[in-house]
Amino acid sequence: MADKKLVEAITSMEEDFAQWYTDVVKKAELIDYTSVKGCMVIRPAGYAIWELIQKQLDDMFKETGVQNAYLPMFIPESLLQKEKDHVEGFAPEVAWVTHGGQQELQERLCVRPTSETLFCDYYKNVVQSYRDLPQVLNQWCSVVRWEKETRPFLRSREFLWQEGHTAHATAEDAEARTLQMLHVYAEFLEKVLAIPVIKGQKTEKERFAGAVATYTVEALMHDGKALQSGTSHNFGDGFAQAFGIQFTDKDNKLKYVHQTSWGVSTRMIGGLIMVHSDNSGLVLPPRVAPVQVAIIPIQQRKEGVLEKAAELKEMLKDFRVKVDDSDKSPGWKFSEQEMRGIPLRIEVGPKDIEAGKCVICRRDTRDKMEVPFGELAGKVKELLEKMQTEMLERARAHRDSHTYVAKDYEEFKQIFGEKAGFVKAMWCGCQDCEDKIKEELSVTSRCMPFEQEQLSDVCVCCGKPAKKMVYWGRAY
Repeated sequence: MADKKLVEAITSMEEDFAQWYTDVVKKAELIDYTSVKGCMVIRPAGYAIWELIQKQLDDMFKETGVQNAYLPMFIPESLLQKEKDHVEGFAPEVAWVTHGGQQELQERLCVRPTSETLFCDYYKNVVQSYRDLPQVLNQWCSVVRWEKETRPFLRSREFLWQEGHTAHATAEDAEARTLQMLHVYAEFLEKVLAIPVIKGQKTEKERFAGAVATYTVEALMHDGKALQSGTSHNFGDGFAQAFGIQFTDKDNKLKYVHQTSWGVSTRMIGGLIMVHSDNSGLVLPPRVAPVQVAIIPIQQRKEGVLEKAAELKEMLKDFRVKVDDSDKSPGWKFSEQEMRGIPLRIEVGPKDIEAGKCVICRRDTRDKMEVPFGELAGKVKELLEKMQTEMLERARAHRDSHTYVAKDYEEFKQIFGEKAGFVKAMWCGCQDCEDKIKEELSVTSRCMPFEQEQLSDVCVCCGKPAKKMVYWGRAY
């Protein structure tokens, strides 16, 4: 019996980008919705991507001296209240626990939206002397923020992430760690996820509640919207003063520690989808593809076909390989491999076996080639590396061709009225201009890039002397 339908149709991204995104995450079986509004099930196919992200990022962290720990998910209200700016920044999104069993709690507990206050409470107890510093800890956990609008991976009420929290003896050490972790994120996004980023500092308006400085890596999605893909914050000694985290320094004087925090979350999976995928489904960079190679036997009931497929799998044991020996038609299997974003497909049937070769098809370009069995392992390695590199190059070319320059407000408005992408423009440093731009155009400052350019001498908004070049955009 012929398959009635191959993989269910996906709305094209040109027609409706938001619907396309939802179709991809649902049909590639990355997530499912739940009876808890705004929370999702991360299905095995989605969680396997997160595991690969987690493992590779964790290795990079540990190379810089980071150790993992785990702190409670509940924060007493009194603890949260200690740093004024911080609590105000999070108050609208906090979920509260008021009862334990039938008993009303004497003090409300918040379900952690982030863990600065808990780490401060911990550091206050363990840091006594300069010998106890630096403290360079990270935790992999979930956090809860009661978002009004949710979207799978990009914004959900509970999400998975890592949050690093460090304490240092000097302001210089804290700033160095803040920037070091931002560079780790940028390297990870580019080398592993094949997502090019702009590194820079957030404006005062956009920085984290309670921070002295916030640094960010910003990526551009296929639809021209920005995605904040990771942030690193320098807290100075503000939290230390609020929580009383002091140490005796080498000069025998009592001083406050300087702290940082930095985090990325499952929103990176959303970024991965929106940068690389297409109208046939997921396209995954090989380094985070749970299955890198799908072997599809053709006419598998014929003698020797399944045996040859198993033999090829054994030849490719250095890679993540799956043989699809289900009873679906080859056409269905091809569509499913495309939908799931498996980087390489190997087709092998009786004629191929006779000729001593198989066919390899790349997911991203759909290029096909015949490869002798003896050369297969080498060819697969070469193609996976090439695909990883070329996906980054294509994403960078897309970002660069959707990055514009505006010298005055008319030009700035015109670009955002007609195009989607980043706009580079000069800024005077005044929040009034940021507020006006956000109110009139729904555009925010994404970052003041480390690589500054002098595009003109005046602010794009008010015409006063310019202080910084800023990347502006509409964002997720």
